[in-house]
Amino acid sequence: MKSGGALMPRRSIFATPMSAYDDFARVAAEQCARVAETQRTAIVQAGGWVADALAKDRFLYVFGTGHSHLIAEEVFYRAGGLARAVPMLVEPLMLHENAIQATYQERETGYAAQILTDYRIEAGDVLVVASNGGRNAVPIELVLGAKEIGVKTVAVTNCAQSFAWPSRHASGLRLAEVADVVIDNCGVDGDAAIGVPGYPYRIGPPSSITGLLIINLLVVEAIEESVRRGGVPEVYISSNTNGDNHNDVLLEKYRSHIRHL
Repeated sequence: MKSGGALMPRRSIFATPMSAYDDFARVAAEQCARVAETQRTAIVQAGGWVADALAKDRFLYVFGTGHSHLIAEEVFYRAGGLARAVPMLVEPLMLHENAIQATYQERETGYAAQILTDYRIEAGDVLVVASNGGRNAVPIELVLGAKEIGVKTVAVTNCAQSFAWPSRHASGLRLAEVADVVIDNCGVDGDAAIGVPGYPYRIGPPSSITGLLIINLLVVEAIEESVRRGGVPEVYISSNTNGDNHNDVLLEKYRSHIRHL
């Protein structure tokens, strides 16, 4: 790059000395790279299950409580995303209505059965449950209930944190111990990944970043595998380009099944 006729040196994205900005960018990039390197087998397996479901006109369901609900929203009505992807968005377990209540409600037993009923999940579907801590009752019971009706289950969780703390479920099991396949977001205990000199608390949680990477890797793997088998998986086109007519057909087709459309 030149400025005023002089050749300017190329700068690293990381300044020296290391700042919190640089540290978090590095940690987030390293965790994403670790996910891509170490979790491929699990993600490919889960993507194959979704391809199986698409071949049988079944659905991908995604659930998360607290900030993990963002992973469920990520699959929903996205350009390049599956039309047969259903987010399970249970407002009392999210944060926008009452964050304090949501924190305690996801620890309560007996709540997951109603969620499965409300979303009409059936045998042949695939359920992804995201929970960074993996120790609260609702995500664990949702997986257990789904498996009872013949649904393949996938956990997206932080194994370092999950196994550092006891389960809050009566079984004593964690999410990673009940799901059919486990995808580790490669995070650290407590999620907040960096420190600032002279400040007593950890900051910078990457779990949403790695979670969104994981769910998109799973979806693109499922689509590619479906195409490899001769399928034509239905996806949305950006409504900010020429996607409206294409999307309208899919919206009309799935409006009665996907409650958030």
